[in-house]
Amino acid sequence: MFGGAFALPCTLYNMILDLLIAIFFLFVGIEITATLTHPKQVLLPAIAALGGMVIPASIFLILNPGSQAWATAMPTDLALALGVFALLGKSANPAVRIFLLTLAVADDLFSLIVLAIFYGDQLDMAHSASTLGAAALGASLAIIPKFPVKQVVAILSPLCTFFVIPVYVIAKLSQGISMDSITSETAISLTIARVIGKILGITLFAWLAITLNIVRLPSALKLSEIAGVGALAGMGLTVALVISEVAVESKEIQGDVKTGLIISALISGMVGYIWLKKPLAL
Repeated sequence: MFGGAFALPCTLYNMILDLLIAIFFLFVGIEITATLTHPKQVLLPAIAALGGMVIPASIFLILNPGSQAWATAMPTDLALALGVFALLGKSANPAVRIFLLTLAVADDLFSLIVLAIFYGDQLDMAHSASTLGAAALGASLAIIPKFPVKQVVAILSPLCTFFVIPVYVIAKLSQGISMDSITSETAISLTIARVIGKILGITLFAWLAITLNIVRLPSALKLSEIAGVGALAGMGLTVALVISEVAVESKEIQGDVKTGLIISALISGMVGYIWLKKPLAL
């Protein structure tokens, strides 16, 4: 596709992006192991995260049958969600932040499993190393005795939030988006699946888990706040972009996916902020 003078810059460009995403997935791997160590504390957000993946993917496939992009409806972007949550300031419930953090980490774990099972054979060596390999390395490091998990997370968290993710997302979103993508079937389906499906899936699965006595609702949390977390969870860029690049062959459809991710992130962020600013007493 690129030749002559553009070959080296293009290769270097891709290598830099692979390095950035490797740092991100290394951080994800460490976060997964460090966060999901207390089964009783993580069970409710993990079940909710599962609902927040199954329902959006199902809605997307109903609206867009047979599309390769179905898995892009599933991931949650922790950095974006926590960024909007931080805007709530002192009115924010700390228990909601913990629930959101744990849910997003569980979501990352499930997304890695989806990536490995459904798209593992489509990953080339570079993508395998920078995604699944880096996450596995991070998870392995976090279980080593005396490994400085807190110190490493303290370094990688701001690095990923303020540099790695923005640079990677901007680099990917700057390619292949057109005005026609806004009205494309993929973008519309993805927006509906993420904005509505995340709220519905997370709230429904959490309610079922509580109703069936699988887990208890923490006293500091309301079901309406879990629904608000579901709204914020509709924001998903980084992992969804990785999945799109692997799963979708058409550059046009990849552009449609990017458009849908941007629109759903904007809507979900606004809805989540408003919802959690004055949650209903449920």
